[in-house]
Amino acid sequence: MKTILNRLFNHEELSSEETRQILLNITQGHYPDAQIAALLSVFQLRGITVDELLGFRQALMETRVPIDFAPYRPIDIVGTGGDGKNTFNISTCACFVVAGAGYKVAKHGNYGATSVSGASNVIEQHGVRFTNDADRLRRSIEQCNMAYLHAQLFNPAMKSVGPVRKALGVRTLFNLLGPLVNPCRPSYQLLGVADLSQMRLYTNVFYRLGIDFAVVNSLDGYDEISLTSEFKVMTRTAEHIYRPQELGFGMARSEELYGGQSKEEAARIFDNVLNNCATPAQTQCVLLNAAFAIQVMEPQLDIETCIGKARESLESGKALATLKKFIELNC
Repeated sequence: MKTILNRLFNHEELSSEETRQILLNITQGHYPDAQIAALLSVFQLRGITVDELLGFRQALMETRVPIDFAPYRPIDIVGTGGDGKNTFNISTCACFVVAGAGYKVAKHGNYGATSVSGASNVIEQHGVRFTNDADRLRRSIEQCNMAYLHAQLFNPAMKSVGPVRKALGVRTLFNLLGPLVNPCRPSYQLLGVADLSQMRLYTNVFYRLGIDFAVVNSLDGYDEISLTSEFKVMTRTAEHIYRPQELGFGMARSEELYGGQSKEEAARIFDNVLNNCATPAQTQCVLLNAAFAIQVMEPQLDIETCIGKARESLESGKALATLKKFIELNC
């Protein structure tokens, strides 16, 4: 590790195989915490290359608890988090809207690091018991189009860096890895990022991984389509900046997307959306994120058609029925 650190201090880049081996060594307890902290700090200061990130990802995928959803070709809808906006859980709501529209969804998530509205917080508040049992998860995705993969049950290697991350108290490269290590290797992904540099990084990673994707960013710093500003969408074939008005949506104010002060409040907002009794701002941003997720899976459809599919799922009660069946299967 001393050699690696000296190379990094000299602004050298590492290969994907080198970063893969570093993380495997970390999980096996080969380095003291001080060296791990130094490693994470260097990457936080100078950024990370696509090759370096792919190597770290490969190590986590090798040590994960695998789950095979390949026959279902599911999508994951996720944000990087850490944008500091404390919104309600837009991506998880969008997952149920997409599942209600008839598409398979394999959501990979965790507890919120800086808010009470993390995916696992909201899901757990409904009485759901997390599992990595393949049969139970397969039954869930078959019977309600939705499976939830709680990250802590699938990525045991992350525990080895938990104390160091907690002691540092700042974002590290492991925050970047979270959206890339869904253990089922989804066929599709809608990823929200907080800035354009992350958008370029993840777009290049997805190109290399061969995943069909859309990366989205609201230009005022939200890691999802928030409707609080113009937003950018990048896919394998195109990139475009949209104004909410051109898609028939109004502008939202940041306070309209507030995620709540307690787990109970966060779950109540979530339920209001799926019961189709939320505020227009809450409903519209969920519909638009769901619509772009649908378009990832059906790129031949224009976005207006995808918005229609998302709206029908919500307004017909199919999204709510999906949530109810999901709770029944997973409690």
